[in-house]
Amino acid sequence: MNVLARLLCGFLLLFMPLEGLSKQKILVIESYHQEYSWDKSYIEGLESVLGENYQLTYFEMDTKRIPVSRHRSRGELAWQRYLDVKPDLVILGDDNALKYLGSRFAKTPLPVVYLGINNNPRRYHVHQRHNITGVLERPLIKRSISSIKPMFPEGLNRMLILFDDGTTAKTVLQEEFGGESQLSVSGVKLDLRLISRWDDWQQAVSSAKEQGYDAIAFGLYHTLRDSKNKYVEASEVIEWSSQHTPVPPFGFWDFAVGKNKTIGGLVLFGFEQGRIAGELAHSILTTDVEPHTLGPITAEKGRYLFSRSQLERHHLTLPRKMANKASFVE
Repeated sequence: MNVLARLLCGFLLLFMPLEGLSKQKILVIESYHQEYSWDKSYIEGLESVLGENYQLTYFEMDTKRIPVSRHRSRGELAWQRYLDVKPDLVILGDDNALKYLGSRFAKTPLPVVYLGINNNPRRYHVHQRHNITGVLERPLIKRSISSIKPMFPEGLNRMLILFDDGTTAKTVLQEEFGGESQLSVSGVKLDLRLISRWDDWQQAVSSAKEQGYDAIAFGLYHTLRDSKNKYVEASEVIEWSSQHTPVPPFGFWDFAVGKNKTIGGLVLFGFEQGRIAGELAHSILTTDVEPHTLGPITAEKGRYLFSRSQLERHHLTLPRKMANKASFVE
C-alpha cells in the first residue's frame, strides 16, 4: 500500500462513526440493585462519561435485600458473569463487590476500578495492586452535624443517628466513631444506633423526642427486616420515618432528601462517584497508565442540599451563608 493510500485509510478511520467500530466492554458489578437510588445515581455518573464509547454490562449482587448468608454465592455468580463477558475492564460498585471479588481480580491482569468504598482498601487486600484503583466514599457525619447546628437557635444538644446494620453502616461506626456508639461533635452529643429490625427502627424514631433528642438523622435504611424476616422496602422505611418523627430529620446522602424524606444537609452524591470512576476507567483504557498510579481518589467533600417543604414543616431556617451555597429540591 502506497503512502497516499495509507493516508486515505487513516483519514477514513478518523471520521468513521463510532458505532462501526468494536467498542471495548466494561462490566459493572453492583453490590446492590439498580432500583436503589445510590446505584441509579452513580450509574448516571458512569454513563455520562462512558456511555457513548463503551459497551456497559451490569450485574447486581443485590446484597441490600438478600440475607448475608447469600452474599458469597452472589459474588460467585458475579465472577461467572465476568468469565462469560470477558470485559476489557471491570468496575466494582461499593464495599461488598470489592470484599467478595477484589482479591480474586488482584490475581488477574485485568484493570479494575472500584467506587463507593467506605472501608480502607487494605482490608480487601487490593491496596497498591498494580491493576486496581478507585474512588473512596467518606460519609460527612461530623461536618454535617457541625453545619446544621446553627439552624437550631434554641440549641442542638442531643442527636440520634440511625443506620441499618449493613456493611456500610458497620464501617461508618468503625471509621467515624472509632467503634463507639457515642460521640460529641461541636458540643452536640451524638448517639449512633445500628438496627436490623423494622419494629426496633420504628420504636427508635417515634420515641426520639421523649428520649431527649433535639434532632434525628437517617443514614442508611436499606437492609431492615420485619418480624417475619421479610425485607422492608427502603421507600417504605424513609416515608414512614419522615411522617412519624417528632423531631427534625436530616440525611447524609442526596437520595434521602425530599418531601417525604428528610430536610437534607451536607450530603454525598452517587453521581460524582460514578463520574470520577468513569474518568479513571477511560484513562486506563486509552493510555498505558498502570491503574494503581491514578488513585485511590476521595470524591467531593459534599454539597448542601435541602428540602423546602421539610424546612417549612419543621420551622427551620437556613443561615444566609448556607442558603447561598445550597441547592434545593421542590
